[in-house]
This record gives sequence, structure tokens and C-alpha cells, in this order.
Amino acid sequence: MSSTTKSTKTKAPGHVAFVGAGPGDPGLLTVRAAQLLREADVIILDQIADERFATAHAREGVEIVDGGHGEAGQRLTSASRAKLVVRTAKAAGAGAQVVRLMDGDPATFNGLAEEAAACQKAGVAFEIVPGVSAVSAVPAYAGVPLTASTSKAVHVVTARATGVDWSRSVDDDITVVVLGGGEVLTGALEKLLAAGRSAETPVALTSDGTTIHQATHTTTLGEVSTTLPRAEIGEPTLAVVGSTVPLRDELSWWETKPLFGWNVLVPRTKEQSGSMTDRLTRYGATSDVVPTISVEPPRTPQQMERAVKGLVTGRYEWIGFTSANAVRAVREKFVEYGLDVRAFAGLKIAAVGGVTADSLRDWGLEPDLIPSGEQSAQGLLEDWPDYDEVLDPINRVFLPRADIATDTLVAGLQEMGWEVDDVTAYRTVRAAPPAPEVREAIKTGKFDAVCFTSSSTVRNLVGIAGKPYPSTVVACIGPATAKTAEEHGLRVDVLASEASAEALVDALADFGRGLALAAEEAGEAVRRPSEKKKAGARRKVKA
Repeated sequence: MSSTTKSTKTKAPGHVAFVGAGPGDPGLLTVRAAQLLREADVIILDQIADERFATAHAREGVEIVDGGHGEAGQRLTSASRAKLVVRTAKAAGAGAQVVRLMDGDPATFNGLAEEAAACQKAGVAFEIVPGVSAVSAVPAYAGVPLTASTSKAVHVVTARATGVDWSRSVDDDITVVVLGGGEVLTGALEKLLAAGRSAETPVALTSDGTTIHQATHTTTLGEVSTTLPRAEIGEPTLAVVGSTVPLRDELSWWETKPLFGWNVLVPRTKEQSGSMTDRLTRYGATSDVVPTISVEPPRTPQQMERAVKGLVTGRYEWIGFTSANAVRAVREKFVEYGLDVRAFAGLKIAAVGGVTADSLRDWGLEPDLIPSGEQSAQGLLEDWPDYDEVLDPINRVFLPRADIATDTLVAGLQEMGWEVDDVTAYRTVRAAPPAPEVREAIKTGKFDAVCFTSSSTVRNLVGIAGKPYPSTVVACIGPATAKTAEEHGLRVDVLASEASAEALVDALADFGRGLALAAEEAGEAVRRPSEKKKAGARRKVKA
């Protein structure tokens, strides 16, 4: 007689990492935090760090869990979030990485203690990754140091805290930081005033700290109850009370960026817009990328295939790249044929400008020729050497280009004595129209500026979304693009000093500085183009 004993095995839970997301600026995420987000199988969000923040670092297909609200939309309590973390780790299973992304620093005014204790009790392994705390970061972004020669101590309090002995914070050499918002924050500061802190003590109220929506209002402790409601300050809000607040007049650096708070339209594909959007962020702007073209393979690939094979067999003396898309098209053919950069040995390489040259460098190739002047087909021609029967063993040039490319470069090279294989490497077709709300924003002036990087981006944006509103600042990468914009009825405000995305954004930032300086000289508040009156909002450009 035999018997079978049934046994059940409990599924081992995943590993939990309590990770500080910082106070809002994605650039304040720590290196370790970014690494864990890349490795995450599940990410449990907090209040500020939204899904876009997390997925910017996470791998595709990561599971996102809302740790701030329940299924019915109710705000979760600390106990409910602790249960959610444990439940998620158990469901993920052994070997899974669960990232509990917490606003600011996990150990500072967060639910870390409750959630970590719940994990310990449930046998869930965890680690804690500190983050940049709003307590120190937000005042720093507002230009308000927490300590100086006039301040010897810092007291940090949450506005909702009960039983606080405010009398300990009444001395003039103590800086008080209060986190909260609305009536709760006002009530806490009134308690500090009632405890004996001078009504003349300076106060800085900052909402949406470290983000491009940050707004700081200065007042005094005695005026807070009237200032806070009138300023319509959003949440989360942080108040700094003390003698260091006046230093903001000299140290404000974030809110005084030349494009701070601007929303800029970037009519490019996401693959091409990275350097531009990064630079806009550096100047304090946010950006919306609207693809205006779609890059597709040529309808008949045989010509491209023959040219690439000719490149390998030594048919050409030069290869000229006129766009990053052309570099990408040739590179894809190399992958298809199992080739690498060694096939370029003995071949001279030309690039029309810095962006194209950078694409080549990413591939491990250094161009032999880049225009020394205007970064365009004409500029490339001015530096391209004439064909010399003695010095040049081969007289043929390979030009992989778009189907809509102009004949300027081909005709110019032929006049120099070169034989040119002008090959369609890719086709550019007009992209689908953007979402209705984006089209509405373009037409009604909700964008502060638009950055055009080619004539085709002008034509296609107008074609799929309509013309930008007259108050929108129009920035163009070069004279040809500016001419196309003017032909479409647009007034060009900004022209880049050279044909690169970085130079275009730099020129826009200079324009923003000019607007701020003009407002300051006129004794007016600095206003974004989208905030100005629609009639007569455009500034005249001197000839």
C-alpha cells in the first residue's frame, strides 16, 4: 500500500527596491535609480513621478502600477500602499525586480517605514535607494539657500503635522521649511506667527518645485494668509521662512532661464529630435514633438543595392551624405549584407553638416569633408575639390539621398568633372495629422515657439496641421528654410547662426533673453509669447 503526500509550495516573492525619484526634475534621478528602473519588471508609482517619468528609463513592456490611487480612484493610505507593495512582489515571483518609485527621498516624509516593515514581515527582500529630497532641492531651485551666515539651524515640518512646538522655531537665525499646500500650509504658517516669529520674516512659497512649471512668490510671514490665496499657487508647495529668502534676488537661476516655461513645437520625428529637446530642456522649456514626415525605403531598392555593392568593389572615390537619414539607410543595407565600416577603406566621406557628421561618428566613421561655411549642399560644393585626373584614380561619387532632394549638389559636382551616381536611398512622405488637441494648440497660439529644421518640415506642418498662430515665435535653421516659411505666410523671428539643431535652440534662447530684457527695461513682467495679447503681440524685427 502506498500513499501520496500532497505538498504545496509557496511562490517566492520578487525583490523590492524603494527608489527615490527626486522632487520632479528628471535630471535629479540618481545613477542607481536609473539602473534599477532599466532592470524593473514592475514599477509602482507615487504621486509626482508619473508614468512618462518611469518609462523614460524602463524597458519596453514593463508593468506599471499606480501606487497613489485604488481601483475606484480613491487615494490610498500608507497601510493600503504597504499591502499593495507586498502583493505586487508576491505576484511578480522569484527573480523579479519590483521598483517602488517614491517621490523625493524615500526616507523623508514618505511611507517608507510602513512599506518596508510590511515587506520585512512578509519575507520580501528589499533595498533602499536614497533620492534627492524636495526639502533641499526645491529651495535650491528657487535660489533660496537654507543656511547662510544669518542662519544657524534648519527646522523641517509638514503642514499637516500635529503637536508641533512652533516656539522652537521663532528665533531669527532659524530657517523653517514647511511642506504642504492651500489652507493647511496657511494654517501652519499662522501658527508659527502666533508662536512669536516676527511678522516681517521673509517667506518664499514655491509650487511645482524643480519642474519647468515652478513658480515662486515671496512675501512676509504676516502677509501669507492674504498672499497665498491671491497667488493661486498650486500643489505641492514648499515654504521657506527665514533670513535667507532675500538672497533669491541674486541667486534665482532656474526660473530665470531664457526659455523657462516655454512650450516649443518641434516638427521632427522622435528619432531625430533628441538633441533639440534636450537642449530646450536645458534652457527651461518643454517641447512637443510632432512628426511631419515619415521615412520609408525606396520603391525600387535595386539601385541602392547596386550602389552599395559598387562601394565595396571600389567603384567610387567619394560618398556624400546629405542627411542623417541617408547615413541610416546605408547603414541598414550594410547590416543586411553583413558588412561593417571596413568597407569604407580607401573611400573619402563627405557630410553636409554637423548633425550628419555626428551620425557618421556614431557609426565609427570620421568624415573627410564638412563645409567650413554654410552647412548646406551649396556650402559642401564650395569646399569639395575639383576632379583631378592625376590625383584622383576614380572619378565617381556615390550620393545616397532622399527622393525629393534638389539637383544643386549633383549639378555642381558634375561641373567639377565628377561622375555622380545620384541614388534614392529613402523616400520622405508626409506624416499623418497630429491629434486634434495638438492642431488646436498650433492654430490658437498655445505654443510659444516652433523650430523648423528644413523646408519640408515647414511645408508638411502647414499641410497636416495648419499655420502656427501669429503670436508663436518662428525659428528656422537656415536661409532656405526661412524663405520657405515666409512663402507660407509665416514671419521668421529667429535664424540659427549655423545649420544645426543645437545652434537653432541657442538662437531661440537668445531671442528669449531679448524679450526678457525688453520687459525688464519697460518695467513689465516677463511673459511668454503664448501669454501675450493676441493682437499686436509680435515684436518687429529690425531690417
